[in-house]
Amino acid sequence: MVDTLKGKRVALLVTDGFEQIEMTDPRRALKDAGAEVHLIAPDDDVVQGWNHKDKGDNFAADVLLASASPDDYDALVLPGGVVNAIHLRVNQDAVRFAQAFVRAGKPIAAICHGGWLLAEAGVVRDRRLTSHPSIRTDLRNAGADWVDEAVVVDGGLVTSREPADLPVFDREIIRATAEARPTAEAA
Repeated sequence: MVDTLKGKRVALLVTDGFEQIEMTDPRRALKDAGAEVHLIAPDDDVVQGWNHKDKGDNFAADVLLASASPDDYDALVLPGGVVNAIHLRVNQDAVRFAQAFVRAGKPIAAICHGGWLLAEAGVVRDRRLTSHPSIRTDLRNAGADWVDEAVVVDGGLVTSREPADLPVFDREIIRATAEARPTAEAA
């Protein structure tokens, strides 16, 4: 799988309170496949991960959201974590960032509570997706066809439920990113 994503750039959008494994596992898989991956954070140079209910590690952001352009990336990954998802969904810059990927037809992968940002961005109506079961009503209320499956791919939208689903989630992120049109910079 090495070099499958050579020349591809992927944005991982998080803030404090993200589920650490839902960021680190896809990041590792994407890098192993040859992608350049940037950790993007809205406000802080360093973000705090969580391991379910316990504080995890701190991670340095590669780019602050205010300086990040969706045009520079081929795909977007939205890890879960309740606190992370709550803060991102009320951040209008984060909402606009996600909307830009949808408008450009670029893949977005969201796991667990990461789907909350997609609902807030208004991009789930008439889309089939999954998430952590605790937000299924929110996604259905936003117009999504929510299903309880390990991974769901609907066009360029890749969604998954929880850390146990990471192997299939990672595989589908790589597939969607490989099939994405190149960014202007990589073209």
